[in-house]
Amino acid sequence: MNISISPFFIAIFEGMRNADYVIVGQGIAGTMLSWFLLQAGKKVIVIDDAKPNSASRVAAGIINPVSGRRFEPAWMYDTIYPFAKTTYEQLSALLQVPVFTERELWTVFPSMQMREAFLNKTNGNEYTQLPADLKYTAFLDQPYGAAIVRGATVNLRSLLPAYRRYLQDRDALVETHLDIARLEIRENGVIYGDISATKIIFCDGAGTIGLPFFKEIKFLPNKGEVLLVKIPGLETGDIIKKGITLVPQDNGLFWAGSSFVWDYEDDHPTLKQREILEKSLAQLLKVPYEIVDQLAAVRPSGNDRRPIAGFHPGLPPVGLFNGLGTKGCSLAPFMAAHFRDALVANAPLMQEIDLKRYFNTHRA
Repeated sequence: MNISISPFFIAIFEGMRNADYVIVGQGIAGTMLSWFLLQAGKKVIVIDDAKPNSASRVAAGIINPVSGRRFEPAWMYDTIYPFAKTTYEQLSALLQVPVFTERELWTVFPSMQMREAFLNKTNGNEYTQLPADLKYTAFLDQPYGAAIVRGATVNLRSLLPAYRRYLQDRDALVETHLDIARLEIRENGVIYGDISATKIIFCDGAGTIGLPFFKEIKFLPNKGEVLLVKIPGLETGDIIKKGITLVPQDNGLFWAGSSFVWDYEDDHPTLKQREILEKSLAQLLKVPYEIVDQLAAVRPSGNDRRPIAGFHPGLPPVGLFNGLGTKGCSLAPFMAAHFRDALVANAPLMQEIDLKRYFNTHRA
């Protein structure tokens, strides 16, 4: 007679560490999902190697209510934005670091056609308006004018390390790269080294691509590169956009990016993309600037531009929370809480984000 023994009993016998969930990755997806699971009283262990050029650690953390050159309203923005604001403000108070800043996006029109497209798409939109007067005339080339879009930024450079310390203080962080060859998947749980858990959820962005569990998922990874620049005399709390996006940082720096590359050799900065970014800066700025650094990362994205959450239909202990793309900071809090509700309260997952859409299985 074959008897299946729960990983939890194995853990007791072997002196292993128990968890309800192992979360792989502590970018914005892993941070949000682990936070909401901890809030629900679940035992969580996060495995993360703090890769310096992960997408979350390179991103500027922009929250923007419109998307792309067509100025389409961002998906579910009226729902996800207030939820994100509340979540980030709670984490800011808990961790005692600045996390969330509401900002205006000073959107410079590159042509009259783009100005007209903006007005047609955003007429009556509560998040946008035309300014009474042009700002930054000494610094920016803006012959077709500009618009104001009300958005925000998430200070990932404060949030991620502060939340990492929060996990460390609770013995909930393992600082290593997960070696997939050491992961044992069993009928009712997983074993990794001295860790036993009921579920493992991959939240490691581009690191998920290529894992054998998720080969059916159509990822569209793309590489982004950014410059960190100084622009003498330009002092603002606004985000400035015109082809390239300038986001104010600490120490008088601006995050200037980002590029999109679908075909790339590795995740390192390149001279070619630096030249492209500098060309965009030249089309925006009327003043000289200084390049301080160049960064690059690979963004995870699903082929339908929607988050991906759920569990493998053939491997129930193996889950995924990924594909947040360029809207990660706005989407992550709401979608992580929604996934938490599915895990803890058996709430149904939204079909738009359910991992099962990539498998030939009937959604429950």
